[in-house]
Amino acid sequence: MTSRVSVLVPSYRRPESLARCLAALAAQERVPDEVVVGVRAGDTETVKAAHTAGDGGLNVRTAIATEDGVIAAMQAALDAATGDVIALTDDDARPRRAWISGLLAHLESASNVGGAGGRDWQPYERGDVARVGIVQWFGRVIGNHHLGAGAARDVDVLKGVNCAFRAPLLRAVGFDHRLRGTGAQLHWELGVCLPLRRAGWRLIYDPSVAVDHDVAPRHAGDALHRGVFAVAPLVDAVHNETVAVIEGRGRAWRAGYLAWALLVGTGEAPGAAQCARLLLRGDSLVWHRWRSAVAGRRLGAATARHRPRAPTVPCPPT
Repeated sequence: MTSRVSVLVPSYRRPESLARCLAALAAQERVPDEVVVGVRAGDTETVKAAHTAGDGGLNVRTAIATEDGVIAAMQAALDAATGDVIALTDDDARPRRAWISGLLAHLESASNVGGAGGRDWQPYERGDVARVGIVQWFGRVIGNHHLGAGAARDVDVLKGVNCAFRAPLLRAVGFDHRLRGTGAQLHWELGVCLPLRRAGWRLIYDPSVAVDHDVAPRHAGDALHRGVFAVAPLVDAVHNETVAVIEGRGRAWRAGYLAWALLVGTGEAPGAAQCARLLLRGDSLVWHRWRSAVAGRRLGAATARHRPRAPTVPCPPT
């Protein structure tokens, strides 16, 4: 049976980037059965760009979100999608010609593969690494999807600019509406991938299944990973990561994760040890980062405790 493929593209006020993305989807070796662009209400330029691409022969529809943020846009697009496989990319990405066929090959390779993804090639950062998409036992997240090299392998988390899932699984998990932020709502991928991994599904990362990621400016207030530091976006990002990791790993992991986050942390969201390292390097923003990280951890733990989310994910076939 041939799978129907829906591609979801959340987009906000970047019509030129969206046009390039849709042109790349139209040029696929295996053209998607439909593309659903998730658009915020009132973003008429984005709707126009989507309709223009549809006039060129690509099956493009728009789904209107009435709330801010990528979560609402993706959920609106998912609700409108009809495919057996749901692929996702960003409006500032250009999937390479074998993108869809590569994703499908992995999803069809075994019945316990729930999702697949690959590398996003960025214009200003180069290099090859082996460790990609890992959530360590104590909760530290290692991304590096834009730098991954080597053979296809199983991972814990895929990146939203380049991923695909079996539609029933993605619908079962959904997109977490509790996540904070008005734009990209960072770390939403953890909220999708970790429940699938916990249920026993495999996720495959293949660097050869690639998109070119232009990394366009964000027009909302969460440009955290685009060379901008601000307190609120960091608080939101740390909140989102904390919620996803706590719930994705289960209650037994909560204390260990929070202890690591507060005592060690990362350069971006430092705990005590990272603060000392950053101070020695002369980082003038270290205390702002630390206060934001602590606030985000506290808020994330409160969200997981008072507003728990427990999606019912079917187990893979044995």
